[in-house]
Amino acid sequence: MKWMISWFERSQGSPAEYENAQKRILEVFTQWKPPGNFKIEMFVVRVGDWGGHMLVECDDPLTVHKTCSTFPSFEFTAHPVVPVMDAVRVELEAIAWRDGLKTK
Repeated sequence: MKWMISWFERSQGSPAEYENAQKRILEVFTQWKPPGNFKIEMFVVRVGDWGGHMLVECDDPLTVHKTCSTFPSFEFTAHPVVPVMDAVRVELEAIAWRDGLKTK
């Protein structure tokens, strides 16, 4: 299953607290290794912002949860996603089924 994980930095307080939080985030991140069942397909940061997006392949939602829990300075959202052409295919199937219903 593919997941789009997005994160935003939590409010840290004063400028000095932000600076310390950034140092700690980078200290943790540089030592973090993705789990073996967590394949990163895209990993980007929003320009001019403290956050980003990661597209991953992972069949275990607990691995996704654990990864997000590793970095408590961020607020995460993790959404399961599918390729657009697969979504279009099943939407067309649903429309065809709906169009085939008998009208009352």
